[in-house]
Amino acid sequence: MSSPVVRDVEARLVRVPMRRPLHTSASRVTDAPLLLVDVHTEDGPTGRCYLFCYLDAVGRAAAAITRSLGEGLVGTPAEPAAVRAQLADRTRLVGASGVVGGVLAALDVACWDVVALAAGVPLARLLGARPVPVPAYNSNGLGLVDPATAADEAVELAGEGFRAVKMRLGRADPDSDVAAVRAVRRALGDDVGVMADFNQALSRATARERCRALDDEGLTWIEEPVRHDDHAGAADLAATLRTPVQLGENLAGPRDAARAVSAGVCDLLMVDLDRIGGVTGWSAAAALADQHAIPLSSHLYPEVSAHLLAASPTAHWLEYVDWAEPVLLDPAPVADGAMSAPERPGTGLVWDEEAVARYRIG
Repeated sequence: MSSPVVRDVEARLVRVPMRRPLHTSASRVTDAPLLLVDVHTEDGPTGRCYLFCYLDAVGRAAAAITRSLGEGLVGTPAEPAAVRAQLADRTRLVGASGVVGGVLAALDVACWDVVALAAGVPLARLLGARPVPVPAYNSNGLGLVDPATAADEAVELAGEGFRAVKMRLGRADPDSDVAAVRAVRRALGDDVGVMADFNQALSRATARERCRALDDEGLTWIEEPVRHDDHAGAADLAATLRTPVQLGENLAGPRDAARAVSAGVCDLLMVDLDRIGGVTGWSAAAALADQHAIPLSSHLYPEVSAHLLAASPTAHWLEYVDWAEPVLLDPAPVADGAMSAPERPGTGLVWDEEAVARYRIG
């Protein structure tokens, strides 16, 4: 069956208030700038994706790039491999990383959505899997707050139907991080997992000291303690810590992931739908994780990641954030600590157009 032909590509920027602001070692985030990408086809199906842009300015740049690249897709089949090849040629000189890479990933996801919609099957089934429940942890909030507040918030987050939560570390005082972890662990007990994310806050020397201080605190993993491109520093930590080291959300495509895995940077691998290169890039990363027997988790984008983890041989955890829900119709729910991709065709992403109009900024 031939792929539907692209009629036009639409890009709209919204800014959605976050239910729980996120305070990390890098910044404090209170709103989610999301670029909504629609690939409209002549034969009916509209493929959708969104990008979390961190900053309004990044979102505006991504919108302009999407519209420009989208003009060249009009009249061509929304076939993911062909679209990716065409866009790779068009962006060869500027480079397919950063904002440009995010746009290419969004268009890749939207084209896969078109193909799944045209076939009348969920994306997971198109990829040869079933939309099975994937264990999910609550990653909303739980930032750099005092230990008592962190403990209370952790209980609230787990109470929303999760068996694991993620907290952020990287306070100026190392003892405050340890105190916060202990307060959260006491409040949750042994039945709820706790992940900890430094968001690349530490130098190599500091990371050794601070991560060792957390090694007996019962954490599920320690995430991004050093710069994401410091492979030697991360590999040293992975080799010396008893707590698993989680890395990968900043890997720019499958080749970058292969280099990192070859360098032994982590015990666990986490990929971001945007940075890894959409559905196509994720599939390659999932094969890499399977080849090396590394558990694979998702970063953000839970709606599409639920499909992709269902099709990943070493699927581990889905990171759940609710940032896009204000502009979604019928978002996938979490039940019994897991999230299932919907059984309806495509990715299941459908915009609430009234909400989109309310939150639109570009």
